[in-house]
Amino acid sequence: MANTSDIRKGLCIKYNHDIYKIIEFLHVKPGKGPAFVRTKLKSITTGKVIDNTFSSGHKIDAVRIETHKFQFLYKDGDTYHFMNTDDFSQIQLQKEALDTPEFMKESEVVTILINTEDNLPLSVELPPHVILEVTKTEPGVRGNTATNATKRAIVETGASVNVPLFINEGDKIRIDTDKGNYQERIKE
Repeated sequence: MANTSDIRKGLCIKYNHDIYKIIEFLHVKPGKGPAFVRTKLKSITTGKVIDNTFSSGHKIDAVRIETHKFQFLYKDGDTYHFMNTDDFSQIQLQKEALDTPEFMKESEVVTILINTEDNLPLSVELPPHVILEVTKTEPGVRGNTATNATKRAIVETGASVNVPLFINEGDKIRIDTDKGNYQERIKE
């Protein structure tokens, strides 16, 4: 059994007869009253996100997990196929188990969290950033770069991202997978 001081991003816990992954947390010590931890939990089974507040010192039931590197092979409807890079075994996961599937391209290496009790995969974590090619965007207007104006761009995986006006089709860009934000253009 763990308590609220052990809470961290990515920790999987048993809560309300389900397994949840902590996606955000904030330790709060108000001037008056006891401390508490405000969390945002994502259900591993349904993908539903809930907000919850734990009082300081509250006991939580942490789930023991192992991490394994898998390569994303292909998508078939809402089913995603992965191959273990160590023993080449393959697994299939539903879209709900993935945090940001729209930024995952074929042959991308990801980390899959596996429950040690029943050896079932819990969730998929992408690298902190990915490099994708812009396939569709409006052309930028010359001289319109003095402001922080942005435009929509579609990348090779089909995801839509806000990018600066100077980004053109065919450019490669780095995207933060946590927030889905443009970070920089990649020069080749």
